[in-house]
Parts: sequence; structure tokens; C-alpha cells
Amino acid sequence: MDVDDLVWQTNTRRGLSPRRVTLLLERGHLDLVAQAAVERGEWFCAEAAVEALCRSGDFERALSVMEPFAATGWRAALYAKAEILLRAGRRTEEALPLIRPDEAGGLSTGECHAVAEMLGKAGRVDEAVELLVPRLDESSSLLSVLVGITEGQGRDEWVLDLIAPRADRARRARGGEDRDHAFCGARELQARVLERAGRADEAIRILGADMPGHRFLAPTALAVYGGLLTRHGRLEDLRELIADQDPHAALGIYASALWRHGRAEEAEAVMRSAIADDDWVGYRAWLSSMFLTEGRLDDAIAVARPGFGWNDCSNLLTPLAHLLLDRLDRPEELLRLVEHPSVVPYHDHEEFQHWWRAWALARLGRVDEAIAATEADPRPWADPRIVKADLLRMVGRLDTAADELRALGTIRAREELCEILILQGRAAEAIAVHPTVTELRAAEPKPAPRGENGYSSEPPF
Repeated sequence: MDVDDLVWQTNTRRGLSPRRVTLLLERGHLDLVAQAAVERGEWFCAEAAVEALCRSGDFERALSVMEPFAATGWRAALYAKAEILLRAGRRTEEALPLIRPDEAGGLSTGECHAVAEMLGKAGRVDEAVELLVPRLDESSSLLSVLVGITEGQGRDEWVLDLIAPRADRARRARGGEDRDHAFCGARELQARVLERAGRADEAIRILGADMPGHRFLAPTALAVYGGLLTRHGRLEDLRELIADQDPHAALGIYASALWRHGRAEEAEAVMRSAIADDDWVGYRAWLSSMFLTEGRLDDAIAVARPGFGWNDCSNLLTPLAHLLLDRLDRPEELLRLVEHPSVVPYHDHEEFQHWWRAWALARLGRVDEAIAATEADPRPWADPRIVKADLLRMVGRLDTAADELRALGTIRAREELCEILILQGRAAEAIAVHPTVTELRAAEPKPAPRGENGYSSEPPF
């Protein structure tokens, strides 16, 4: 087992992917997943098998799955092994040496973060605090860990004493070069602790004092303050915030709060007024998404239509299609959207419209039309046979899809074939046919040479 292979898997989400591992577990193949983890060095198999085994109380077997990974010394695997030991109970002394070197000062900020979280999970909050407090000035992430592990521990007032000077330092900073990144989240954390301590009005007052006169606050500060006001029914205060902030950042927070409080007509009016005054793409995107969520496709199209031909980053067709495709699973409406006369190819990305239309047709049972739609694409974005197999799989024609992929035989085809075999109940064969991590890495395209400007002059860019 090789650390580089493990890191590559986590960075690329490749190997036996989380999606395929989930399919295997949903069909009762825990033994095969655990076996693939150990025999093939499949990290996502190991993570999923360990979680399933721990949930069932089989901690010894979970340790046996994780042990070969931990033996490499890879820190993520050591943390995972420590987590198993902690969940097993009464094995804290075995877990802590895995995550905490002899010299705590030798920990990086990220490692200190992870160790403190693990100590908190082990119930060793005092030790976690002892580790964190001397290093709180390094990063707001450590302050965030401190806030997290002390929740429900009766230490809110003590934590507030630690946060206060750092929040004040953040308030004295003024953007640009003077911004103190180590404390950039301290004000929001202060508000969070005040709220959980039952002092929500004070949290609103203190964080609200930071808002006027600072038109370009970090989005997180606006979101936290907006969330505070929304949770406590202070929508009028939230409305007043818009006057002092960049409306591109603040207006969506206010409209979302109105919508969540059952005031959808007011939210719509706010956004329509904003569009009339400043036809910014973000306002149209928010309003069209709200309409789509409410099932108002015609209204969503009408609002988004002016942006259907804009460039990639602001094209309003894309979020509507993805919402219908990924979250709402409404193929009829997706087909009506992509066949709308206002929908035109944009910036050399016609292939996405081909795929969206094919997906909608396949989901409606019109698979032959779907395949024809992909074959009509003059510049296919993937091997047409893989696309065809995916469409066949979508409508349950698994044998035909598997035959297409077997005949193709490429690395990508074998990955897709694995999923189909799982769906057919042939789990062992599915794992065997899936490319190994070594095969996947060997098949990766070599990066193209870079020009003087640092960018590649040929694909892959």
C-alpha cells in the first residue's frame, strides 16, 4: 500500500468511488467492500467499511480493515484508526498516541486542529483546550475548534473571554493590507457563542454594530448576521441592513429570509424591484431559482431568459438545468427548458444542451430519441458509446449497456461497467472488472507543456 496512491485517491475521488462503494453497501456487500479495501488498497472502501462496522459494533474488524492503511503512517489513516478506538470506548490511551506526537509544539496548525477535535471526541476537553489556547493567534480555525468542542460544556463565558480581544482586533482591521486573517472569523464566533449562551439579543447588537459603514464585509459575516436576525424574527433589522451594504451581497440574504418565513410574494417583489433598478445577473439567478423550486417553470424561464446567451460564468440556463436535473428530478420541465426558443448554444458549449436533452428524453422513456440526440452532437464531450450505455442504464436496459461497455473495454468503460454489474447483483465481478488504482494512475493524461505565461497552449488545458 502506497501513501501517494492514497493521497491521489482522496484528491481525485477515483479508485472505487464513494458512489460505487455506497451502491455496494446498499446491496449488502459489506464483506466484499472490506476485502477490496485491504486487497486493493481502496481508500473509499476502507472508510465506508469501517463506518458500517463501527455502527454495528464490530470494532475489531473495523480495526483490521484500517490497520494496513495506518501502517503506512499516512496521517488520515492514523486519525481514522484513532477514531475507531475512541468509538470502541475505553481505548483512549491507545488512540491518542496515533494522533498526537510527543512534542505538541511540533504540530502544524492543521494537525493541531485535527488533534484537538479528536481529543474533544474522546471526552478529553481539558487536554484539547490546553493544546489550543496557546496557539489561538495562529488561525481562526483553531478558535473555531475551541468553540465547537466546548459546546454544552458550561464554558461559554470563559470562551467569550478568549474570543473578545480577538474579535476586537478583527474590528480594528480595515480590509486590504490591514486585514488580520488570523482573526477574520472571531466576530462571527463571538456571536455564535453568545447565541448558544442564551444571549441572542446581545449577539445581534454586537455583530450588528459591525455592519454600518462597512459596505464590503466578508460574505460569511453577512450570512451569520442575517442568520441571527432570521432565526429571531428580526426581518425589519435585516431589511435596514441592505441600505448599508453592497446589495449584490446582502439582498439575497434578505429575500431568502422573507421566503423562509412564508413571505414569498414580498421576496419576489424585492428582487423584481432590484432587477428594475440594476439588472444584475445574481438577482435574476435568485428569483428564477425560487420560481423553479416552487414549480413555476414559465416564470423561471421568463426571468432567466435574458441571461440564456451570456457567458459561462453568468449564463442563467445552467443553474436552471442543474436544479431540474440534480435536485428536482423533473425531466418534463427540463425538456421544455432546453427546447425553449430562447435557449441557444453559448460559447462553444452546445454539448451540455445535447446531454440535458438526452437525459430528459431517457428519463421519459424515450431512450432511442435520447441516443439519437447524443449522436447528433458534432463534437461529443465523451465517448459516444459510454454516453449511450449511461442512457441505457438509466432506463433499466442493463444487459445492453453492459455489452456496449465490454466491447469498448477502455479504463473509463470498465469503471462504468462496474456500476452496471453492481446493479445486476454481480458485485464480485463488478469489483474485479474495475481498474486498479495503479491502472487508473497510469492512464492519466500527462500534463501539457506550459508556455511562458504559465498556461498550457494545448489540451488538456
